[in-house]
Amino acid sequence: MAHFAQLDDNNIVINAIVINNDDIIDATTGKELESVGVAVCQKLLGATTNWKQTSYNRSMRGNYAGIGMTYMSGVRTLGVASTDIFIEQQSYPSWTVGINTAEWYSPLGLPPDLTESEKTAGKRYIWDEDAYQADTNSPKTVGWALT
Repeated sequence: MAHFAQLDDNNIVINAIVINNDDIIDATTGKELESVGVAVCQKLLGATTNWKQTSYNRSMRGNYAGIGMTYMSGVRTLGVASTDIFIEQQSYPSWTVGINTAEWYSPLGLPPDLTESEKTAGKRYIWDEDAYQADTNSPKTVGWALT
């Protein structure tokens, strides 16, 4: 089965549908083509709709395109000349897309491991964007807060 994501004008995923693989085969080449699948989607749901193929097993475009995710293309934040990914909404302004991944990362990396007593107490780390932005250290060291 082939999966396709419908995008709004801001490249936000608003719909995802499944099409039979036989329906995306190009008559000339005999190969599956995204453009053929897009034409099928547009025939079903409107000629002016915007579609991108996605992969349920994440074999293309980083992540399976879920409702509310963003389709990102032509962005240099991945360490490559151009991106072509589906990604969750950016959690915080300071977070960036990781190199060779389709995930957001804090500028400070992962928080420290919890101690056994912290785990027992039900504590966890959360990101505090205000504290990170207010940090005047160079480089910044504040952002993860233990709750």
